[in-house]
Amino acid sequence: MHEFTAEVESLAQEILAYSLDRLKNDPPLDGPRTAEDLFSEVGNTITGRGLGGHRALEILTSVLAKACISTDHPRNLAFIPSAPSEYANLFDLVVGASALYGGSWQEGAGAVFAENQALRWLSDLAGLPATAGGVFVQGGTIGNLSALVVARAQARKEHRATGRWVIACSQESHSSIASAANVMDVDLLKVPVGSDGKLWGSAVAAAIDHLHATTQNRVFAVVATSGTTNLGIIDDLKGVGSAARERNIWFHVDGAYGLAALCAPSVRDKFDGIEIADSFIVDPHKWLFAPYDACALIYREPELARAVHSQHASYLDTLKDDQWSPSDYAINLTRRTRGLPFWFSLAAHGTDAYTEAMEHTITVAQAAADLIRAHPDLELVVEPELSIVAFTRTGWQMKDYQNWSDALLTDQIGFIPPSSHQGQTILRFAIVNPWTKISDIEIILRRL
Repeated sequence: MHEFTAEVESLAQEILAYSLDRLKNDPPLDGPRTAEDLFSEVGNTITGRGLGGHRALEILTSVLAKACISTDHPRNLAFIPSAPSEYANLFDLVVGASALYGGSWQEGAGAVFAENQALRWLSDLAGLPATAGGVFVQGGTIGNLSALVVARAQARKEHRATGRWVIACSQESHSSIASAANVMDVDLLKVPVGSDGKLWGSAVAAAIDHLHATTQNRVFAVVATSGTTNLGIIDDLKGVGSAARERNIWFHVDGAYGLAALCAPSVRDKFDGIEIADSFIVDPHKWLFAPYDACALIYREPELARAVHSQHASYLDTLKDDQWSPSDYAINLTRRTRGLPFWFSLAAHGTDAYTEAMEHTITVAQAAADLIRAHPDLELVVEPELSIVAFTRTGWQMKDYQNWSDALLTDQIGFIPPSSHQGQTILRFAIVNPWTKISDIEIILRRL
């Protein structure tokens, strides 16, 4: 099984050829199929004698991969898609082939060093001190949960709470915040947003003060969102952060999507206040051109996280050598070096290329908003702040939106499933792919 044979070498060349073809050409959108249809075509792929590498690869490329929707297609504008750079995709192959372990400095010093340089770039963009640091984790859900666990541990040191511990967040916060609260067995204080959809510092201050004055419960963390998933709205980071700091409460920013735009000068001022965060996350696999999965979790004072997350056992004692072991900073022990493809792309392209790509997607989003304003049957839901453009079509009901979306995918034009806002069905473009052009938007809008 471990012998490097001529077949393995030949298979490696086939895999590389397949990967290069995807890099050179726009991938098809493709789409899901039923499990019954797939089984009727490929049967049981797990057998006693094995299919052989070439046959297994053929099944993947000719059938199974085509039953997936390509997240990097320029007209896949659903949810928050992904658009890895060529360098990032290619280096992901290297990471997989290198058997690198990213949990400890002892076993992965070079890889951890590289990941930390990428984290340093993000920390500097946010204006955090030179001592800030963190780790790449699986995704925003694990990143938010890990930060909030540290926040509660810190609150337990500084405050007495005879009631329940509470996370304060907006009504528009990501579902992962509620998930974290459920896992931690804490409560949520959902603060109403303003008419502009933003969470404002004054509202946070009033809600926390009222809770503390009328109950025995205590807020241990305030979460602001820097680019909501549905509409791309950026909360009042400065005001919310100040409200938290004045009350000695941990300030966490969920920037899984939007904080990527810290590298775009045209919108940098929208993130003022991020520099006072105690922790934040941003997902390079969303809008920083890295492959799945990579969430950057960064702490202002990483030693606080190390004290909470570091695992102890006899077989781990040798790792407690005062070096930077990524497993000490989040809810993980075993981890792949998921930040390396992002680091390689940053190192190879340079940060100026990231700024240019980011500004391009923002420009396309603004142009898309202009086209929607000019369309007689379309109306913007909100003015786009970043690269999400949400809109409605006059006279349509939910079924009309769904039928349109289904037909668009069937015809391999694009993938834009409907969403909703305040009980109203909407459509939205999440433009994070620098290969998305305004002509792609025009093609889609012609179907409306």
